[in-house]
Amino acid sequence: MSGKADPRTAGEGGTSRARLDRGRGALGPALELLHTGRAPTRAVLTAELGVTRATAGAVAAELEALGLIRVDARPGAAAGAQGRPSHRLDIAEDGPVVLAAQVHADGFRAALVGLGGRTVATAPGCETVDADPAKVLGSVVEAGAGLLRTTGLRCVGAGLAVPSAVADPDGLALNPLHLAWPVGAPVRRIFAECLRAAGITGPAFAGNDVNLAALAEHRHGAGRGARDLLCVATGHRGVGGALVLDGRLHTGSSGLALEVGHLTVNPEGRPCHCGSRGCLDVEADPLALLVEAGREPGPEVSLLQQADDLLRNHYTDPAVRRAAETLIDRLGLGLAGLVNILNPDRIILGGLHRTLLDTDPDRLHAVVAARSLWGGQSGEVPVLPCTLDFNSLVGAAELAWQPVLDDPLGALAQG
Repeated sequence: MSGKADPRTAGEGGTSRARLDRGRGALGPALELLHTGRAPTRAVLTAELGVTRATAGAVAAELEALGLIRVDARPGAAAGAQGRPSHRLDIAEDGPVVLAAQVHADGFRAALVGLGGRTVATAPGCETVDADPAKVLGSVVEAGAGLLRTTGLRCVGAGLAVPSAVADPDGLALNPLHLAWPVGAPVRRIFAECLRAAGITGPAFAGNDVNLAALAEHRHGAGRGARDLLCVATGHRGVGGALVLDGRLHTGSSGLALEVGHLTVNPEGRPCHCGSRGCLDVEADPLALLVEAGREPGPEVSLLQQADDLLRNHYTDPAVRRAAETLIDRLGLGLAGLVNILNPDRIILGGLHRTLLDTDPDRLHAVVAARSLWGGQSGEVPVLPCTLDFNSLVGAAELAWQPVLDDPLGALAQG
């Protein structure tokens, strides 16, 4: 055997390769820091990863070579800054995307979402949902395929949000009541089959819409920085909840955790489809507000839009104000019970609940504090509105991005 050094690893090139080899295990953590906006410069990336500047540079260069980020070596020093400015790290605007889809009682929507939770393109939403999930998901995928053809971007996976508990690992929609789909519909399998038929590669995922909204808000919105985040939301029908613990979405042993819609908040209240009465699901959703205010729901726009319009444009009407106060009290009662059980450090509200919070924040905070065991002892739990548009869509994209965040090299090699 020759004693000569291998020219591929000798000298400076060998040093760079060694640094990259040491840093490859940091590619996923580095990409997640960039994806969530926590490492805007190479200096911050170095500190967050706990590696040398040279290793951080090699990691950033590899992510750039994969087409995921852009490294700006001449960002310019900020006014008054000392020393050499650090390289700026940005998500590549022309990088790969995932197909995100959401189906709800009043329609569906498809979008392409890049790293950083950035929506790149959105297809016009459909306002009718067939009782056959295969027809709906086929139309969703067709809309997404059109976006991919138009943009010419590479797709590395797809995620679907549905208003139902979704069992792991089979991807079954166990209670899609407001969609009229069969109980236990294999939505993930159907979604994956539609994607393959359309020639869209990459893994396919499906999850509950509020779970995914919570995941998106925790990474990119109102939940950033929270350790134990509770999200409660009502969209078009019903009420859902989700919990992020130590930065991870808590779904329970089989994906069915936190069915908050079936907390009883009015024992003599409306019959619920679960067989009980007065559940949050039927006492604090858009239909409940319209009924409580004496308004007949119309077919022109979604129930959510009708309820939002009622609060924003007719709150001075005494009947509307009373209805809003009733829903706020019931929502606050449910939130207080969850605070007593879960002890979150932040609560975020979505859909109509966000509008109720905006309408009368003092009343909601007072109800939660008065009913919460810890309200007067450890301080009031912050209750904030969700901030992302289409957060369930963004959350569906998060499912599809996760394999890339876990292993950028492996995931992109398979895509």
